[in-house]
Amino acid sequence: MKLINYGNISRVQPKPLDIAKHSAAVKSNKGFDSILQSTVSDMQQIKFSKHAQARMQQRNITLTPPEMEKIGEAVDRAGSKGIKDSLVLLDKVALIVNIPSRTIVTTVDEKSIKDNVFTNIDGAVIL
Repeated sequence: MKLINYGNISRVQPKPLDIAKHSAAVKSNKGFDSILQSTVSDMQQIKFSKHAQARMQQRNITLTPPEMEKIGEAVDRAGSKGIKDSLVLLDKVALIVNIPSRTIVTTVDEKSIKDNVFTNIDGAVIL
């Protein structure tokens, strides 16, 4: 957006419409409802930070689709309680999740959970 000043009057000029993006949506024959549903679905996906991905590889941690679904439900529950950063305990794995961005920040395997201190969290969900 651009602010245009006309003496005592200021006006915000909106960004120009991205014609290519708009045209692609129209050409795909997707209705508004379909585009909205796709956008909402993308926003609800659980993401992994680069740090979390590296820890998963180092610690040989894999998560199955049902486990990812449980994590998504845990994130939803934590968000409904106003939690910002949560410890999620799932079977033999601990995850630190930033709830607003739905991003797993780090992962800890069963061996590393014992005698570990988790900091910078304001809630926990135990599955």
